Amino acid sequence: MIPIAKPDMTDVEVQAVAEVLKSGMLVQGKKVKELEEAFAKFIGTKYSIATSSGTTALHVALIAHGIGPGDEVLTSPFTFISTANSILFCGAKPVFVDIDPDTFNIDASKIQEKINSKTKAIIPVHLFGQSCDMDKITEIAEKYRLVVIEDACQSHGAEYKGKKTGSFGTGCFSFYPTKNMTAGEGGIITTNDEEIYNKACLLRDHGMPERYNHTILGYNYRMTDIHAAIGIKQLEKLEEYNKKRIENAQFLTENINIPGIITPKIQHKHVFNQYTIKITPECKFSRKELMQKLKNAGIGHFIYYPCVIYYQEPYADYAKDCPIAEKISKQVLSIPVHPKLSNEDLQKLKEFFQSI
Repeated sequence: MIPIAKPDMTDVEVQAVAEVLKSGMLVQGKKVKELEEAFAKFIGTKYSIATSSGTTALHVALIAHGIGPGDEVLTSPFTFISTANSILFCGAKPVFVDIDPDTFNIDASKIQEKINSKTKAIIPVHLFGQSCDMDKITEIAEKYRLVVIEDACQSHGAEYKGKKTGSFGTGCFSFYPTKNMTAGEGGIITTNDEEIYNKACLLRDHGMPERYNHTILGYNYRMTDIHAAIGIKQLEKLEEYNKKRIENAQFLTENINIPGIITPKIQHKHVFNQYTIKITPECKFSRKELMQKLKNAGIGHFIYYPCVIYYQEPYADYAKDCPIAEKISKQVLSIPVHPKLSNEDLQKLKEFFQSI
């Protein structure tokens, strides 16, 4: 079986964890600080703040920017639900903007029509490892004085015109096991704004600038040194991982030549957290039929995402006005692209798509 994702854990990570356990410093210690400094340098920002997950990174970033009840935040309906949930956590309202049918990212040309006096921020999601159109998004944000919080949870190392995602506004990343690098679990915020940095540091640790002195309402969103130790070693290998993902994606694109199956359209440096194809009506078989063929051949696959967010129960009362996202959710299918694919795995994938 070729899995859809496969975290690369070696003796290097095991040894790093063992050293932390022996040290006795397990939560938000030297290893967390080391990861924060290294990750900020990698992204190209002054600061980063490690958190317990990508979701908590988004939540903290929103609160640090003053987003709260009565505010509206523009984002994509075609992403993992935590993007929208983090807005609800603040008492604000997510407003969904339709997506580009080729990149699956938020369609920047449709953002302006959703802006009103309550709009305070935009969360562009760099989906599957490819950057959104940050020139247009930044231009709109500056025009309307909106905060930009990048959901870069799937785009570690992706670039837009030579600049890494997570460095245009306030960036939020996830270190969940299926990401391009992992810490087992965890997240991180990137920023050049010292005020946001200081506020985020307080928010993730009970609002404490010093022990038992609580100046604001905060949360227990800290990262452990155990997770940070894994993250440090994974970050050292991230560029190698991304290079392999890009090579695997190129191989897949070269060997999928089936009418009606659309391979990913690349507009910027794409680091392929997922390799996602579209099965259109012109294809000789349906998505369901292709999934059965993949299952029979022992090839992992998954639908990211089977429905847009506003069809999930917590969003049942939201407007259903993103037809492109709804259409795409019925067509997409992700297949293995992770860096642990062997030559034999790639050959099996090639032979599969040549035989169907």
